[in-house]
Amino acid sequence: MERIPEPELMDDPEQAEAYASADFSEPHNAFVAHFRRLFRDFVAGRVLDLGCGPADVGIRFCKAYPDAIMTGVDASAAMLQLGYAAVREAGLAERLQLVQSYLPDESLAALQFNAVISNSLLHHLDDPAVLWETVKQTAKPGAPVLIMDLMRPASFAEAGQLAGRYAGEAPPVLRRDFHNSLLAAYRPEEVRAQLYNASLFGFRVEAVSDRHLLIWGNL
Repeated sequence: MERIPEPELMDDPEQAEAYASADFSEPHNAFVAHFRRLFRDFVAGRVLDLGCGPADVGIRFCKAYPDAIMTGVDASAAMLQLGYAAVREAGLAERLQLVQSYLPDESLAALQFNAVISNSLLHHLDDPAVLWETVKQTAKPGAPVLIMDLMRPASFAEAGQLAGRYAGEAPPVLRRDFHNSLLAAYRPEEVRAQLYNASLFGFRVEAVSDRHLLIWGNL
């Protein structure tokens, strides 16, 4: 099945509210667990979260790594408004800063981070090279990088089945967005080609569920 792009920004308040209200505890906890498993030596430092959305992954990451200082960036004002409230409620305002940023962002390139993470941003990008170039510009040499994203199913019918299985009881706007995101996601072989073109030769790509890809490596 060919990729069907979706809008890069989730800037509609109804979309953002539905996303922030959904229970993503399973994949978001899995994201943090994957980071712990793959980068056992990481303890503290400055962490960049690309496409942070309403900051749920960032909050969970900060709780898992009490000495980490995080910067989350997202282009959606609607998502960030929800993120600001969630960060304050979690008592993490001093450790988790949220910034509105549209990639590529030259101001980010001037910063250097001890780790770079991203969850569910890649499939929103028409030009995936934007993500990989940002990773190369912002991660310190040797820094761990972990990207998790959706994986495009093999067929339109399979996409419908996955949407029904994982978002069948969700609000219609969330079910629609999840289905569209599956259609816009990249396949493992496409991501490997992206990494090759970005000269990120040591990075690995793995399917970790029936709908998720994991991409990781040290810069």
